[in-house]
Amino acid sequence: MSTLVSAWAASRDRLRAAGVESPVFDARLLVEAGAGVTRLDIVTDPQRVLSAEQLAGIEALTLRREAREPISHIVGRKAFWTIDLAVTPDVLTPRPETETLVEVALELSDFAAPSRVLDLGVGTGAILFAVLGARPLAQGVAVDVSAKALEVAKANAAELGLSERIAFINTDWGDGLEGGFDLVVSNPPYIRTSEIDLLEPEVARYEPRLALDGGDDGLDAYRRIIHVLPHLLKPDGAFAFEVGEGQAEAVWALADQAGLTPLGVRKDLAGKSRVVWGRRPKT
Repeated sequence: MSTLVSAWAASRDRLRAAGVESPVFDARLLVEAGAGVTRLDIVTDPQRVLSAEQLAGIEALTLRREAREPISHIVGRKAFWTIDLAVTPDVLTPRPETETLVEVALELSDFAAPSRVLDLGVGTGAILFAVLGARPLAQGVAVDVSAKALEVAKANAAELGLSERIAFINTDWGDGLEGGFDLVVSNPPYIRTSEIDLLEPEVARYEPRLALDGGDDGLDAYRRIIHVLPHLLKPDGAFAFEVGEGQAEAVWALADQAGLTPLGVRKDLAGKSRVVWGRRPKT
């Protein structure tokens, strides 16, 4: 006879043996999704006996996680900042370190004034929606080369009540866009092509290559974005980009060479340089 708590423990132990990074948390999510229960159910009624159907549901999901399929793909959701987002295999799963980019973006945007925010490579919409949620006078433009990714972003925007404040454009980085943005943000692909298959299985096997592959040196997308950035930004408009480990100096140099003014590098909670930000000169 299996209960909520015993099913949780069994799933946890299997995930731990499979090398999953957060087996306790992931097992709880799998029990919730597989058995159709809530976290409150597990906490307040841990000895609830599960039906054969519920156990089969948990087993099916645990097998997928043992194969290192991302938990976000299995349950179809991911919490980020103060919002909850739908996730599919067509978009990069939002990660905690990207919240550093949101912090910087909010510091660069004026809460009291209307503004236009552009997110290049919007994916789930995590960055743009977090910013717009805190800046009610801002309007957004969401760009992605993947039409499927844009559909995910549109669905998330609708769920968050943000659709009327956002234009969704299927294009490659800044191609064909008019300028006049107060803020441009991006978390572009920055993994070196040769290093993708060396990443953890959740990323290497399941995340979209389009959202990972930054070319031979990991900087291809930054070159494309920064080339058009002076056109996209208003005078004194700001930019903020997530960068990979060891890339901050190179991205800073690219911005400087393009006539922009890089102003800072922000570290994430792990102490890694995570965001390069700056402005277009006023004149």
